[in-house]
Amino acid sequence: MALVLISDSLDVSPIALAPAYMFSPMVAGLAVCLSRDIRLSDVGLRRGRLRWLAIAAVVALPLIGLTLAFALAVPGVDFDPTATPIPGFELPPGLLGVAVAVGLALVLGATVNAIFAFGEEFGWRGYLLWELAPWGFWKASFAIGALWGIWHTPVIVAGYNYPSFPYIGVLAMTVACLSFSPVYTYVVVRAKSVLAAALLHGVFNGSAGLVVVYATADGAALEELVASPVGAAGVLAFGVAAIAIAVLDTPTLSRKSFSGYRAS
Repeated sequence: MALVLISDSLDVSPIALAPAYMFSPMVAGLAVCLSRDIRLSDVGLRRGRLRWLAIAAVVALPLIGLTLAFALAVPGVDFDPTATPIPGFELPPGLLGVAVAVGLALVLGATVNAIFAFGEEFGWRGYLLWELAPWGFWKASFAIGALWGIWHTPVIVAGYNYPSFPYIGVLAMTVACLSFSPVYTYVVVRAKSVLAAALLHGVFNGSAGLVVVYATADGAALEELVASPVGAAGVLAFGVAAIAIAVLDTPTLSRKSFSGYRAS
């Protein structure tokens, strides 16, 4: 893959290039849109519905809370109240410190992190979701989720997220992305904007560390494959959300979901 070739030529780990790699889906999506004269607004690059953008920004927090709860329910995983979620930054003790950490994750996730997340999401839940919209909500979501997971392969093999299990980690990341994808698709369809996915993605990335630091596990397998936002605990949390979507509010997905919308 291109990332591996570039990292080898520069003699650096693919993980060091991950921030730039995050923009590769956007570059690919833009190239296709411009070459085929597809309007960017038609693939979701618009302001959209503000209420749903706000929901997209905050919904990652209860999902991370549910992930932490699932992680702590596993034997061998314990809660560490003394953990420091932000290295080098002293937080108030107790619940106040947790609240501050959550607030910082929301603010930074919806701003700085969301910019990098947009690099992925314009490609996945912008252009590609528009392209696959005729498949319907679930087929399109899972197809994108599978590609999204496999796309992570170079950094996963290099030790990202699952450093003790780099090859099993590729499968684990793909399963995680499959579970995440319906929720990401849902907020985009409801917000009528790919910005919703960028906000959800950014806040999720910003708050996922709370699970990592507060849930201490006995052994690498529990820590990386189970009690992790991209492990079994995260898959269960997003799986619950996907079931709720299926039972309560599966949206219709078509190219009309994107085209012709004007923010009001």
